[in-house]
Amino acid sequence: MLPSNVIDQTRERFPAYAVDEFEVQALEKGGSERTFYRIRCGGDRSMIVVKYSGQKEENRHYVAIAQFLAGAGVNVPRIYLYDAGEGLIWMQDLGEDDLWLFRQAPWEQRRPLYESALLEVAKLHTAATRRLDGSRLSLEREFSEQLYLWEQNYFFENCLRAHFGLDEPTVRRYAALPALQTLAAGLSALPRVLVHRDFQSQNIMVRDGAAWLIDFQGMRPGLAQYDVASLLYDPYVELSGEERSVLLEHYKRVARRAGMEIAPDFDAVFYQCALQRLMQALGAYGFLGIQKGRADFLAHIPAARRSLREVAARIDGLDDFVALLDVLP
Repeated sequence: MLPSNVIDQTRERFPAYAVDEFEVQALEKGGSERTFYRIRCGGDRSMIVVKYSGQKEENRHYVAIAQFLAGAGVNVPRIYLYDAGEGLIWMQDLGEDDLWLFRQAPWEQRRPLYESALLEVAKLHTAATRRLDGSRLSLEREFSEQLYLWEQNYFFENCLRAHFGLDEPTVRRYAALPALQTLAAGLSALPRVLVHRDFQSQNIMVRDGAAWLIDFQGMRPGLAQYDVASLLYDPYVELSGEERSVLLEHYKRVARRAGMEIAPDFDAVFYQCALQRLMQALGAYGFLGIQKGRADFLAHIPAARRSLREVAARIDGLDDFVALLDVLP
């Protein structure tokens, strides 16, 4: 339940909520260590209260990043009040519908929602990136060769070794594939923009037919293709190859209109980023499922593994890796 002192603070700081009794609803939020509550009052008023601990530094930057993104024209929830000492945020309630909710809707209904989401993240990659200089914004460490290699090792240790039970020498042999080392070095050499870092269907709210971004506290400099791949190869949702192609072309159009230069190798980098993102996601599913006891996350491994196999087959030098993915139990 929401701590009683938070209820008292809400009544004190928001006079409209002091008149009527209000209903508090605890919200489930993925693998987050934060707790979320919806407060409803009088039938037509609501807000979200977030309680976080100081264990993750990025949580303390959520409010500053939200205000920064709003200033760049990105759809993000409005911050009503922030108590840094207590680790509490009162913010706009965007409703209960995320993009994931529409995963089984007809393509004609899903397509404009995905296009809206790609438009918002393109603003982050362009308008927000242009505002970064001089902003004094505290961000997580940028995507570097070391971070890309960390994502790969996260997959090998928490998915292949911990979940699939591969022995250590086998894991080390595949982790040392030259093509993976080359890929990490190549991606780290490319120009960076601001990226969301966890741009998937459950972190995109739908309100009045438009997409709104949440859970952006992990924002950092990286590659635009990483965000796009995170959405188009989202293990929580099944997209066809044709749907991915349509959405990838849509992103390139809106990004180009926003001032981004689309390089000739954009698609090749997109698939390399998809490989990285899927390895990171599979590592997270293994970690959360085994280390944190969240077995529900293990259910997403088959879909992510199929996508990883598809993407890896597009990249030179990964034939042995593809063969491994084919024979995993």
